[in-house]
Amino acid sequence: MPLTSMHWGTYQVVTSDGRVTGLTPFAEDRDPSPIGLSLPELLDHPARIRRPAVRRGWLDHGPGPADGARGTDPFVEIGWDEAERLVAAELDRVRKEHGNSAIYAGSYGWASAGRFHHAQSQIHRFLNCIGGYTRSVNTYSYAAAEVIVPHVLGSFTRLLRQHTSWTSLAAHCELFVAFGGLALGNGQMGNGGTGRHIQREGYEAAVAAGVEFINISPRALDLEAPAPPRTIRLRPTSDTALILALCRTLRAEGLADEPFLARYTVGYDRFAAYLDGETDGICKDAHWASSLTGVPAAEIVALACQMASKRTMVSISWSLTRQQYGEQPFWAAISLAAMLGQIGTPGGGIGFGYAIANYVGNNVDPMPYAALPQGKNSVSDFIPVARVSDMLLTPGASFDYNGRRYTYPDVRLVYWAGGNPFHHHQDLNRLQHAWQRPDTIIMHDWCWNASAKRADIVLPCTTMLERTDIGMTRRDPYIISMTKAAEPVGEARDDYDILAGIARVMGCEDRFCEGRTAEEWVRHLWDQSRRRAAGRGVELPDYDGLVAAEYHRIDTPSEEPVLFADFRADPEANPLPTPSGLIELFSETVAAYGYADCHGHATWNEPDEWLGSVTASHPLHLLCKQPRNKLHSQLDPGAHAARAKVGGHEAVEINPDDAASRGINDGDIVMVSNDRGACLGGAVITPEVMPGVVMMSTGAWFDPCPETGFCRHGNPNILSSDSGTSPLSQGPAAHSCLVEVTRYEGDNPPREAFRPPAFTPRD
Repeated sequence: MPLTSMHWGTYQVVTSDGRVTGLTPFAEDRDPSPIGLSLPELLDHPARIRRPAVRRGWLDHGPGPADGARGTDPFVEIGWDEAERLVAAELDRVRKEHGNSAIYAGSYGWASAGRFHHAQSQIHRFLNCIGGYTRSVNTYSYAAAEVIVPHVLGSFTRLLRQHTSWTSLAAHCELFVAFGGLALGNGQMGNGGTGRHIQREGYEAAVAAGVEFINISPRALDLEAPAPPRTIRLRPTSDTALILALCRTLRAEGLADEPFLARYTVGYDRFAAYLDGETDGICKDAHWASSLTGVPAAEIVALACQMASKRTMVSISWSLTRQQYGEQPFWAAISLAAMLGQIGTPGGGIGFGYAIANYVGNNVDPMPYAALPQGKNSVSDFIPVARVSDMLLTPGASFDYNGRRYTYPDVRLVYWAGGNPFHHHQDLNRLQHAWQRPDTIIMHDWCWNASAKRADIVLPCTTMLERTDIGMTRRDPYIISMTKAAEPVGEARDDYDILAGIARVMGCEDRFCEGRTAEEWVRHLWDQSRRRAAGRGVELPDYDGLVAAEYHRIDTPSEEPVLFADFRADPEANPLPTPSGLIELFSETVAAYGYADCHGHATWNEPDEWLGSVTASHPLHLLCKQPRNKLHSQLDPGAHAARAKVGGHEAVEINPDDAASRGINDGDIVMVSNDRGACLGGAVITPEVMPGVVMMSTGAWFDPCPETGFCRHGNPNILSSDSGTSPLSQGPAAHSCLVEVTRYEGDNPPREAFRPPAFTPRD
């Protein structure tokens, strides 16, 4: 049976008469994810896009703002020749009339774990062949950290694959403090591909070795365990206040590691003055933090003393960046770890995102595998990824980002391949309004999700089971030969073949294809990767040998990684890539930006929406978590995702006291609402969620009711704020969100999320 690699695991593909009939977990995966098992049932699902399609209004009247028609118009199916001509002509029109900066390639990725058939790389390469495009920077996952951590430590994304391993934690760590929790369900995912899941076994080995885990979160079950760990519940978005108070307690109790601070950091004196209240008259002690977090002052003091007395790992979840001022908890956590003086020690220090992705804490020799070259983008315009609505609604307006001021381009054409913006983005009603403004929206996808239904030209692409590729990433030791298991459904094509056809019409096929077919590109990238690995002393099989063997595993390095071990051993010989070469507890660079809410050191800023500022109409704090039963919105129509829903809606976890005061029973259909929008959900009453907090998973396909506008399915991003974390990073602030929850008294409305749009004949 052939293998396939996905972001949530590797599976053996079961086929019969040329059809995929099922998947079975990879034999070497001890903790396989059930998510991918839903893919075969969806290959021929009614939501599958089978032919190129064009929105009726765009086909009849030509390009232009849609005035609400995107998402309501029917579609007309056309042939590939016409589709290629339409796309090519529209790209030519836009770049000639408005310039290439008027093309926004918003593709966000996640379509495939294959090395070659990576939709984002494909579309960027193609658009660079015709003069470039406006791009996006950073991620929805941890944008604020991507910007602030390099100012403090010199890098962020590079650090994620250098984390102290779970094996080192089991051997040396005594106390693991998880700010934002440790949701092992999120560890099912590894972007770029996953061979064997290691998060749960790493965690369980640490527990068995005696490591004490402390979960700091509004939800007790954020950290799973053989036995429930100690949980410190705090108000959402108040983590920075708690961390600052821990720092102040270390200082007040004489527990800060002064020799470490003197040798490995700069700016501690400026940070300490802020902790002591010398700069603003407010001492950031435990009593101050208790009033903000709800955590008793004595518990804060005791935790600080415990952390100083043990080998401690300070772990901070990516989720804490996704709030207003999301830069600050990461800067504060680094400052706390520095004051403890354990950065660079086995089992101690700082960690970003344990259990968030499968590769964090994995001991892997990162091979420099080849990727599809994307060429040079001749357009300098960009936006922070979460500012797409701002860009579309306010072209020409200025925005701040990381110390500089930029201008939003006037985008006339959005070309998206390999993502679902109506999942990732916030304030979906605002995005719907912004989405009407461009002249044309072109989308590659394999299913009629909310984004495809709101496009003008929809081009059907294949899934990973319908093409040949290689699953390989520097973050995972397994290399998977992804053999094509079935013919594409309908007229679906690989993204590469789609773009090659358009390039042929536009006269740039040679630049885009370089004379290679898709299979020849896969072989070419493998040959390059073999040569690169050989330069590192690692021998890989030839392509035919890899296909025959189905997978190859890179040997595990003999030494367990410890984050910043070299820096700790000799900071002069191994400086950090910061201006000082040291950990910058105070950054002169950031201070010079002059942002009112992002000073030169970690600070507490009160959010606009949190439980410290509740209103009578919106008294509950909504937290949106990653789903356990799908990756983002992928495979939401499948049976595995459906089993977690309540009455066909996404679950809404609510505390018993909050439910009782609203007359809500377990299993009731509820309305979650605020001034931005509303959605239905199914009530799950649980004491694991603290009073005043409700939680929903993201990923339900957006399904607005035509009459009322509320999401019938349960997409919480209709409620979340579309505001930047701060002028520094402009990241998404989804977790700064107040709502009300009421029992829904009407009939349970039909959900239309998984139904394809209406179609009309060509004439």
